[in-house]
Amino acid sequence: MFDRISKFTNSTSFLNASKVTIASVVPVLILNFLGHFEIGFTIALGAFYTYPSDIPSSLSHKIKGLIVASFIVSGVNLLVNFTYPYPFLFYPFLGFLLFLCSMISVYGQRATLVSFSALLSISLSFGHLHEGWEAFEYAGFIFIGGILYLIVSLVFHFIQPYKYVELEIAEGIKLTAKYLKLRGDLWSPEANRDAITEKQLAVQVELNLIHEDLRKMLIGNQNTSAATAQNRKMLLVFITLVEIQELALYTSFDHSKLHEKFAKHPEVLRTYQNVAYKLASTLKKLSKNVHHIAVYVDKNDLKNELDALEFAIFDYEKSLGKEEASEGVLMLTNMLKYARNQVGKIKIIQRAFSLAMQSYKLKDKDKELEKFLTPQYYPLRTLTENLSFSSSIFRHSLRLTITILIGFLIGKILPFQNVYWILLTIVVIMRPGYGLTKERSYNRIFGTILGGLFAFGIVSVVQNHIALSIFSIVCMLLGISFTQINYKISATFVTMYVVFIYGILTPNVVEVIQFRILDSLAGAILAFLANQFLWPAWEFINTPIHIENSIRANRNYLKEIADFYNKKGEIPTSYRLARKNAFVEIGNLMTSFQRMMQEPKSKQKTLPLVNKLVVLNHSILSALASLSTYIQSHQTTSASDSFNYIIKTILSNLDHSISILKNETIINDTFFDKEDVTLQFEELKRKNFTRLAEDDELDKETRQAKMQEAQLVIEQLIWMSNLAEKILKITKELKAANPD
Repeated sequence: MFDRISKFTNSTSFLNASKVTIASVVPVLILNFLGHFEIGFTIALGAFYTYPSDIPSSLSHKIKGLIVASFIVSGVNLLVNFTYPYPFLFYPFLGFLLFLCSMISVYGQRATLVSFSALLSISLSFGHLHEGWEAFEYAGFIFIGGILYLIVSLVFHFIQPYKYVELEIAEGIKLTAKYLKLRGDLWSPEANRDAITEKQLAVQVELNLIHEDLRKMLIGNQNTSAATAQNRKMLLVFITLVEIQELALYTSFDHSKLHEKFAKHPEVLRTYQNVAYKLASTLKKLSKNVHHIAVYVDKNDLKNELDALEFAIFDYEKSLGKEEASEGVLMLTNMLKYARNQVGKIKIIQRAFSLAMQSYKLKDKDKELEKFLTPQYYPLRTLTENLSFSSSIFRHSLRLTITILIGFLIGKILPFQNVYWILLTIVVIMRPGYGLTKERSYNRIFGTILGGLFAFGIVSVVQNHIALSIFSIVCMLLGISFTQINYKISATFVTMYVVFIYGILTPNVVEVIQFRILDSLAGAILAFLANQFLWPAWEFINTPIHIENSIRANRNYLKEIADFYNKKGEIPTSYRLARKNAFVEIGNLMTSFQRMMQEPKSKQKTLPLVNKLVVLNHSILSALASLSTYIQSHQTTSASDSFNYIIKTILSNLDHSISILKNETIINDTFFDKEDVTLQFEELKRKNFTRLAEDDELDKETRQAKMQEAQLVIEQLIWMSNLAEKILKITKELKAANPD
């Protein structure tokens, strides 16, 4: 229990919640003491509005982003107050302002959160309307609140500049450990491999988000004064984590075939599974150490597990004899090589956190590393290009604007106590997708009712204002902390916080709870109905786009691998970028598939086909990583015509799949004859074996091992070719089932 509490208080969610709680509570306490509670509360609102846009990024982007957010949230509040007294101007202007603020989301993650903050500010402005000079003062205090939050955030940053990075690194290590644990689960004879693969993809989605955050924070700081040894150390750990994941993905074994091969010697595979689990558990321990800011002490457990596997291979060879065991020994040796490579990478992370490493020379790579960041620019063209119904953000903005206007009118016409709470509920709940909006609607209502009951019970017993103030601060802290972790719990604590505040300000708490539940219910119902009937964004419409992006990313990755194989030399940055994009896009595809699963059954007609394409794209990425790692770690000869022919065949099938998804005409003469492809595989095999047979410098055992190794590469190419054919086949089926 204590460990769980400690882990929670050391999380990034709690850290962010602490910043906004301090920035909100301090001005209220100080100004309330001086007799200016309303000013303190307004400043607190400014801090609360601004904090969502404080996302992982370089320091300069953080400062600029928070200043812009402060200006926007105070500006929209001022505009609402100015236009409200003039109904004929106010209603069309409110619609325009809501739509414009929502459309800001086209500019990326930070812009999406600034948009959310602006919509919050508009919604809550109806709780405190002002005229004339008071409106300027009120907007000014909101701006001061935003700047105060910026100051608090910077204080946190300079006191512990790498706290957030270390927590994200710890989370990345933990998720990588989970990924390796799932790879280990595949070695159980009774394993449900489809279910495990699905879990792996879900973990990969989470890893992609962590990796993107770390890129922004670590690579973004490379060319600033913050590019210290610690920054470079964290960057090395991050790069190593990415390599561990790629290496795990690369090492794809046919588990059924291996269990059949070693049916009479299951202890060998069990020993390997123990190694896989030990890799995962070591990373998990490392993650805990980073969370608790403890120096890692290497107990040499990994070496013992490797020795055990090596002994098991020796024992297997001894029991069968060299000749009969040769094929099995090669397979097991490849598995041992993989394990050693992973141990080597884990050792790098271990040394980084055991103070055995102090500095890293990555400066020559700084310019190249910057290419891994998403460019930060905001052209007007991006906004205008999205002003059409083909844009999901445009449809969502229109839907959100109409829903808020309807909510505002209902709140005015019907006897609701707080119209702003209906609007706030709509803004917080409503998301572009149906599934998430439905889930948040349920969680919001459940949390509101539960929080109201708990808070009413406490307020009925405790009337002391100091005690209620402490309860409200704690509930605010916990409510914000759980926003990204568990929205149901977050809504519960936020409701309790609101009730405690009203418990201090007014004696009629029961009425407050009743109206809050009704307001939340009205807002949730409106949000849910709007997502169902106003230009609904069903995921089956968007999924083909994500499938296309994933296929294209894999295609580009294959092209980079083939170019590197033909040209040799240093690994270019374009290769690493292609690899990154392939990982990101398979994660995006999996996220889209998960959203599709949350939608009504009537909208899931293509779900089985999408599921197959998710698995196939993941499999081809695994095969690509395998081929890439082999080419990098072995001294290869010049690429043969047969190799290039096979690569062109695979690229052609992937290109055709992309063309089908884009409704483009396919040129028939670009197809490759299947018999020709088979002949090229045979030719590639013959050339490899002839080359090795004529190499006089190799002894018999080494030659045999290299021949078998070459055979494994050819099998990998065959597998990749088959996967590309299946992707093309199922893409055609998907397009036939969903022609629009």
